[in-house]
Formats: sequence, structure tokens, C-alpha cells
Amino acid sequence: MENFDFPFFIEVLVGGLLSGIMYSLVAIGFVLIYKTSGVLNFAQGALLLFAALTFVSLLERGVPFWITFAVTLAIMAVIGILIERTVLRPLVNKPPITLFVATLGLAYVLEGGAQLLWGTQVHGLDLGIDDVPYVVGGVFISTFDLFAAAVAASIVLLLTIVFRYTRIGLAFRAVADDQFAALAIGLKLPVIWAAVWIAAGFVALVAGLLWGARLGVQFSLSLVVLKALPVLVLGGFDSILGAIVGGLLIGASEKLAEVYLGPFFGGGIESWFAYVFALAILLIRPSGLFGQRLVERT
Repeated sequence: MENFDFPFFIEVLVGGLLSGIMYSLVAIGFVLIYKTSGVLNFAQGALLLFAALTFVSLLERGVPFWITFAVTLAIMAVIGILIERTVLRPLVNKPPITLFVATLGLAYVLEGGAQLLWGTQVHGLDLGIDDVPYVVGGVFISTFDLFAAAVAASIVLLLTIVFRYTRIGLAFRAVADDQFAALAIGLKLPVIWAAVWIAAGFVALVAGLLWGARLGVQFSLSLVVLKALPVLVLGGFDSILGAIVGGLLIGASEKLAEVYLGPFFGGGIESWFAYVFALAILLIRPSGLFGQRLVERT
């Protein structure tokens, strides 16, 4: 322990936590859909790609930034409504595996549509945030990561306000708790589901811009969804708080594992450690740290 570099440890830890927030943004899109409709939306990565590709393509055509953002958000809202009407509504009360396969097919439709509309070339995306290190107490922290963390925190705060203090948020929670009871008191499930898909489209847009600025807007961007899976397993598929905590744990653990355990495994541990970590949690607590446990009566 004499050679232990504590400032370097803190630097790696903070970097991992900030990366984990980026994973959480993707996971929140999953949670919104799953919590209200019980659908594991594997198309969330394709939504992220479609949003980022639409945004950067409009921006490159000279459309001002905020107009581009508004237009892209409107397009994502329309896509959310179409998904609810053409995919989710006809499959109500179908087995979960049917809904999962439907969203898997939807992912390919969205990726194909993005390719037809905007082509397959790679785009750079500059959000005007210089990724230069910010020094705090001798610890170097990425300015872009701090910006991403602030954006993620703002989204979580916005969703919290919507869920807790608005009529639509109350309807969301009612449907999440018991769909049949929600129907009994007159709530319109298709309207609520459409609103949830629109919210998921908004989250996909923000996540797509942040990930696109970091990795470039390209079709492999949809694979970011794979990073969200261990976050969901760890935090629970129906908890926004779980998505945040799960992202932080996964981000921190994989960075620390890469630095301190990687040399014993020949490196490259960061690409698979999160899945091993999530599997270990799954064996101990199948519903995740914050997910609701299923109680079956026999």
C-alpha cells in the first residue's frame, strides 16, 4: 500500500462515475417504457441513433442549433406516437417475449429508416464543449463528462417533477402500479403509453447527442444499448433511481477493474467486467437493487 496513488485512484473513480451517468441516460429510456407497459424496449438504442443522426444531419444543412433540437424532438414525438399505435396497441396482452421480439424488429426498422433518410456516413458532432481536463485538488476531470453529468441530473430532476407533481405523472404512476385499476378509474392507456414513448424519445435524443459528441454519430452508436443492460440488471428494470445508481456502480467498477485488475487478466477487462458484476448481483437479487420483487400466490 506504500505505492498506492490515492489522487490517481480518485481520478479513475470520478471518471468511472461520470461515465456511468452516460450509461444511466440510456437506461432511463428503458425504465420509462418498462415501468408503464411492461415492455423491454430493445429499440431504445435505435431511437438514440435515429435522434442523433437526424439532429446532426439537419445541423449540417445549416439549420440553427435550437431549431434543429426542436424539430428533432418533434420527429421523435411523432415516432413515439406511431410506435404506440402500430406496434404496442395491437400487441396488448400478448406474452412478454412477443413484445420483446416486436421491439427488436422495430430497432431494425428504425436503423433502416435512418439509413434511407440520412445515409451511412460517419458524422462528427460538436456541442461546443471542449473536452479539456478540469483540475480539482490535483485530480483531472473531463469537462465534457461534467457537462454530461449536469445534463443527466437535469433530466432526472425534470422527470421527478413530472412524475410527482403533474397530472400526467400521476397517471404514469397509476398505470405502473396497476393497469386494470387505472382503466377502472377512466385513464386512457393508449394516451399514457404514447406520452411515455414520447418521453423515451426525448431521453434518447439527449443521450444520442451526448454519446454522438463523444463517439461520433455512426450506426454502431445503437450498440450503446448493450452498456445499459448491466445497469438495468443491477438497478432494476422499473426504477429510475435504480438506473442512476446502477449506472454509477457499473461505470465506477469497470474503470477501477480495468486499471487495478486488468493487468492480471491481460487487459481488456472493461469490456466484459460490467456483465460479470451484473450477473453476480442477478444471482443474489434477481429483481435488482431497486426493482420490485414479484410476489406470486399459489
